[in-house]
Amino acid sequence: MISLDEAVTARLESHGQRFEVLVDPDAALTIKRGEFDGDLEDVIAAEDVFEDASTGDRPPENALEEVFETTDPLEIIPEVIQRGEIQITAEQRRAMQEQKHNQLVNKIARNAVNPQMDDAPHPPERIERALEEAGFKVDPMEPVENQVDDALDELRPIIPIRFDEMVMAVQVPAEYAGSAQAQIRQFGELEREEWQSDGSWVGVIRFPAGLQNDFYDVVNEHTSGEAETRIVKDEDEIGTR
Repeated sequence: MISLDEAVTARLESHGQRFEVLVDPDAALTIKRGEFDGDLEDVIAAEDVFEDASTGDRPPENALEEVFETTDPLEIIPEVIQRGEIQITAEQRRAMQEQKHNQLVNKIARNAVNPQMDDAPHPPERIERALEEAGFKVDPMEPVENQVDDALDELRPIIPIRFDEMVMAVQVPAEYAGSAQAQIRQFGELEREEWQSDGSWVGVIRFPAGLQNDFYDVVNEHTSGEAETRIVKDEDEIGTR
């Protein structure tokens, strides 16, 4: 379950009764769109249906039976969300908007590069300033993934930017290979790996291009700067030995 501070109220009025449930705002939106595939108990603040969630008052059981043909909260909660309205306070809206804004900036920074600067990553601060200059406002009631394309459309007239992936080959000396390769393989999608006769490890890994600097930091941290890295430009190289 989530905390009450994280929850919003979904409200349905029917048959002269009001029914309210407390749910995570993102989950409420996915449930409303019929896209939720998680565990309901993980995204609600109470396994209960209220007449007034702020006071804790509950509707009579016969009202639940009349409207929902059950008194089971776990069956009623999704129906209240789907048929009702999601209520958020001004404070909740501001908090949700700030959270979604930060998620959007981080997502763009992870995946975007500057094509005019040899595909160097854009720092989050630069993306933040450009979004502000563009006047882009994040919709707190929409998933971040649905807003990325619109944000990029607003950013392109201000900064050169594109989404890309990077393929990197790395060779780790035998002294560090055991622990370092375990960290490196978690950074993205491992395309190929080989253990060399001298005990060194060679891997080719694909990851969002905006994480290039973070990748170098991980490699240097776990190999004392002794690993060799090379950007793979031609994907035909991935399958060569």
